[in-house]
Amino acid sequence: APSPRPRATMFGVQTQATPGHVLCCMCGMGISPNPAGMCVDCIRSQVDITEGIQKQCTVMYCKECQRYLQPPKHWIRADLESKELLTFCIKRIKGLSKVKLVDAGFIWTEPHSKRLKTKLTIQKEVLNGAILQQTFVTEFVVEWHMCDACSRAAANSDQWTACVQVRQKVEHKRTFLYLEQLILKHGMEANTIGIKSQPDGLDFYYGNRSHGMKMVDFLQNVVPVRARHDKQLVSHNANDNSYNYQYTFMVEIVPICKEDIVILPFKASQGMGGVGPLMLVTRVGSSFQITDPHTMKQNWMDASQFYRLPFKASAVAKQFVEYVVLDIEPVRGAQHGQSGKWLLADVQVARVSDFGVNDNIMSARTHLGHHLQAGDTALGYDLASLQIVDPELEKYRRGMQLPDVLLVKKSYQEKRRRRRAKGVNRVWKLQRLEMVNDDDALGNKAVSREHDRAANDEEAFMQELEEDEELRGNVNFFKDENAPVRNARAGTETDDDDDDVPEVPIESLLDGLSLMRTQGAIGEDDTDDDEEEEEEEDHE
Repeated sequence: APSPRPRATMFGVQTQATPGHVLCCMCGMGISPNPAGMCVDCIRSQVDITEGIQKQCTVMYCKECQRYLQPPKHWIRADLESKELLTFCIKRIKGLSKVKLVDAGFIWTEPHSKRLKTKLTIQKEVLNGAILQQTFVTEFVVEWHMCDACSRAAANSDQWTACVQVRQKVEHKRTFLYLEQLILKHGMEANTIGIKSQPDGLDFYYGNRSHGMKMVDFLQNVVPVRARHDKQLVSHNANDNSYNYQYTFMVEIVPICKEDIVILPFKASQGMGGVGPLMLVTRVGSSFQITDPHTMKQNWMDASQFYRLPFKASAVAKQFVEYVVLDIEPVRGAQHGQSGKWLLADVQVARVSDFGVNDNIMSARTHLGHHLQAGDTALGYDLASLQIVDPELEKYRRGMQLPDVLLVKKSYQEKRRRRRAKGVNRVWKLQRLEMVNDDDALGNKAVSREHDRAANDEEAFMQELEEDEELRGNVNFFKDENAPVRNARAGTETDDDDDDVPEVPIESLLDGLSLMRTQGAIGEDDTDDDEEEEEEEDHE
């Protein structure tokens, strides 16, 4: 071994030790000492650490639902060159448990080649403790194989295992338009075989019972509902004692919507501290919020409380009357004047239809003190003309009278009308579900009326999205590529009075509008065994 070389420094002469070199026992090349006594090339020529590791594998791929088979019968969805697909491929390689995996990645292949290639780097201890690192390529042959769920759907597109029937007994479909956006935002449409529109709701069809139960749980978390289920025997095999059922889930949404007014049952009023009887529905989620517009007291009611003491809406949004605000003054002194975004105020209004006809002026108390000013228009209920008759009113103290006017929200109808006349349109659009409309049983005139009603409901829903910031947070908005062209043609001259019309902020819009739904995305087969066991137990 060479002796240490002296090295001159500012502190004197110091010696520096240099590593010794030995000769490789195979080729005689000088190398640093190692436990094997051989250079790297000679070790690789003598030892192959990839021996016993599978170099070529076969994977099953269903092109209908774009999923890969993970034996024995679990199907997973993964994109090309994704982390999920790389993990799936590595787990399919036999023999990797004997070595240490250092690095892994994909090698690019043509998408139509039906080949996947991974480049793996491994380490292993060889020859007296020496660690050898080696890189190799594993090729996966992709074979197309239709999964059981897709096979059933291809054989009979109407074949389903679970059906979720969602219903609401109201005259409009704004609730279902909002529910449709929630389903799209959370990806709950991915496992459906089909979606069918009904006059009073929607039907969701699934190839798996668990996916229907998942949809029911989702609905219970976003809207106030009550659910019940039933099952029907389709077939029975006496040889293996197996049963085939069809499951139906009936989900009924509470027939109360935002901006409705209700007469609260006397017993429910007593449980809420004596509020009411006239209440305005201000928010709807998994439960709905009712507000007393004269005292600003707010209470929440869920579906179970509602169905214990059910009641109906005394007036709905289609009965709105437009008013002009003549004067407004906030209520002072009382502590109940403010509640969140509302402000209690005394207001004087007149019907828009009465202008030039009579001088009728009505006084009322409203919760819209923060939103209204003299000269604004507002939408509300003309309670004097509605003639609300409810048996529950008689249970309250005698002498109680309902107000003549109940204002609900500020109106932008005239300003929107002027903007449309100038060609200024919305720069956004909403994603829609692919559904089948049940128009076969209707005549031509009925279909035309149904389409007109649907168009009116969509316009009312879009206006509600523009006015309600909390509601917008649950919806995905997409840019309308044609809208900027139309608005550019309309010119840049706009009336200053129309600037306060609420709009969806441009920064909240998403690029691209595509709904990737495949017919084969019915469900995963990993729950089939559990379902068969449950069905046998139910039969026993």
